[in-house]
Amino acid sequence: MSANFSNGSLQFPSIPTTHIKFTQISSFNYNFHPESPHKKHTFICGSTIRPKRSSKSDENAEAQELVRTLLRNFNYDKPLLSTLNKYVKLVRTEHCFLLFEELGKADKWLQCLEVFRWMQKQRWYVADNGVYSKLISVMGKKGQTRMAMWLFSEMRNSGCRPDTSVYNSLITAHLHSKDKSKALSKALGYFEKMKVTERCKPSIVTYNILLRASAQAKNVAQVEALFKDLEESICTPDIYTFNGVMDAYGKNGMVGEMEGVLARMKSNQVKPDIITYNLLIDSYGRKQEFEKMEQVFKSLLRSKERPTVSTFNSMITNYGKARLRDKAEAVFQKITDMGYTPNFITYECMITMYGCCDCVSKARGIYDNMIETEKHLKVSTLNAMLNVYCLNGLPIEADTLFETACNSGMFRIDSSTYKLLYKSYTKANMTELIQKLLKHMDRDGIVPNKRFFLEALGALGSSRADQDTITAKVNSNMPVDMTKV
Repeated sequence: MSANFSNGSLQFPSIPTTHIKFTQISSFNYNFHPESPHKKHTFICGSTIRPKRSSKSDENAEAQELVRTLLRNFNYDKPLLSTLNKYVKLVRTEHCFLLFEELGKADKWLQCLEVFRWMQKQRWYVADNGVYSKLISVMGKKGQTRMAMWLFSEMRNSGCRPDTSVYNSLITAHLHSKDKSKALSKALGYFEKMKVTERCKPSIVTYNILLRASAQAKNVAQVEALFKDLEESICTPDIYTFNGVMDAYGKNGMVGEMEGVLARMKSNQVKPDIITYNLLIDSYGRKQEFEKMEQVFKSLLRSKERPTVSTFNSMITNYGKARLRDKAEAVFQKITDMGYTPNFITYECMITMYGCCDCVSKARGIYDNMIETEKHLKVSTLNAMLNVYCLNGLPIEADTLFETACNSGMFRIDSSTYKLLYKSYTKANMTELIQKLLKHMDRDGIVPNKRFFLEALGALGSSRADQDTITAKVNSNMPVDMTKV
């Protein structure tokens, strides 16, 4: 499906009854019919429903403060369980929910299980679908699919009956696994089971999860099948439905399919939000369809929505990849002209853009200014500057900057930096720098194995012959005791 932009309009010739226009008045003229709005449906899950209280905001603030106190007391000297026992008279289910969230963010999923086991021993504990749903979600995000399935079984053994929210968490957990094809198949199996299980009928959240996953897998047929199923259900698609699918298609470079979903969005009378605009701008930019990207941006400026800093960052990045330096600089200037403040990602985008445009000195100027002002000091900023040197065939300069950064102690160097440098040094056949880098890794406690090196060289996903060649090269560079890892 093609999309024509003319005078600020996006049209779909193959869908004659569906025209999406960018006009002077509004960004998307949908010709909505307010007299026939979609019916709204409310879904009630089977989790425990607690009575509303008058001072909800105060209670939330108090709960968050207690959780912060608990987290501050978690350390090697004061184990988690002893800390919980200390505050046993205060801690309740709502505090444990917040703990699950915070511990999950910190990648401490084992401690989440410790908190759960502690909960089960308390007098006030009642087996609750919401607790299991939350834990399954945390385990899924951390790639612990087996643990998520164990919790699902544990929930049933405790006497709880699965509901829609629990199945949604379980589906999401599977979709976080590495084998995406197998994960999607498993998720669709749960979806079919939900349809015939009482209290577990798919909600719009279920459809949104599966639609996005199918689009990410480039499975257009499955996306269409799910949309058809959604139309026949009692659920109504929302903005998240369309944004999720369009974003997945856009990131896969499937612009035609993305525009088809945009047309479907109009026919369902769903208005675009800032996320819609941003994903369209980014998707067209990735494909270097800059005329369409600019038309969407103009439409955004005429709409009731407001650009975000991410809007500008995306445009700078994509102009940079196309070596359109003047346009990228104009976008950067527009940020301040419109009253926005660039964030650290903006500066990293500018560093990368100048690197793509062979303006190494300008990139280094931005980097040095960030160091001097001590603003936005992130390891990703260091990586951006190192990558500029690597892209421009300057491994010696990259090594010098790396050494300076290590000695300054301003950055917390991680494996991402080492992978970037290893790839560059290997391409340049700089054996001495490679050995020096391995010593740095050993000093920082980063243990390299074969997978690390293969990922650094981009071998995963290459042809078998390429992988064999690179593997041989890796083995020749790896320390002797690492080749069997």
